Amino acid sequence: MTAFVAMGAVERVDAQTLPDSGANAAIVVAQPGATTALLATTQEQQGQAGVLTADEAKQSAAGNVAELQQMIRGSDLSELRTTYNGSYGASLLFYGKEMTYYVALFQQKNFWRVIKTQDATRADMIYKDFVRQTLQLSDVEFRRTRLEAQKAFTERRIALSQDRANRLQADLDVARQQQSIVNSQQQQTRAEAVALAQQKAAAQDQLRAAQRQVRVLQSQLESGLAGLH
Repeated sequence: MTAFVAMGAVERVDAQTLPDSGANAAIVVAQPGATTALLATTQEQQGQAGVLTADEAKQSAAGNVAELQQMIRGSDLSELRTTYNGSYGASLLFYGKEMTYYVALFQQKNFWRVIKTQDATRADMIYKDFVRQTLQLSDVEFRRTRLEAQKAFTERRIALSQDRANRLQADLDVARQQQSIVNSQQQQTRAEAVALAQQKAAAQDQLRAAQRQVRVLQSQLESGLAGLH
């Protein structure tokens, strides 16, 4: 009873009967746990439920959900098989005291369909059909999970790319600022170099003038000394 112990602990499921649109009788849907995907596929599942006879579909709608819900609270049921696909599952249970099989289709902890039969082969066939339906029903959930993961992955990639772009923009801003500083320094250095060149030229002119003066004075001095002889 591993799969259904938790089910037995929840409150009694209130079942509603959907209108029958064909040879297959109504499907019992447990609320409030039925998801939008479950309800959206109900009509489709009615068309695919060719495994069930009209009597089996009617008995499912006649109270098997409530009956099984009550029975799993006890210890007389044996769980033979259970398959989970997403939030959907199918179980094959056996009530030994009456040699009766219960085949259940459920979503989370809520029974959706319950078929009761004493034919073991029939019970196994219905169970396999319910398993097939869980695969179809859970496909939407799987796709949603993948899309959510892809969306989260893309958002992380966007965040990383944006962070990289922000760092590059910051580097570019620093580079532009530094380039502006360098350009300003270069301009100042060139102005200083021009001024120094002018100062150097002026100093050289002064040096040459001083040297000429020295030569003149030296010549005059030498000339004066020669006159004294």
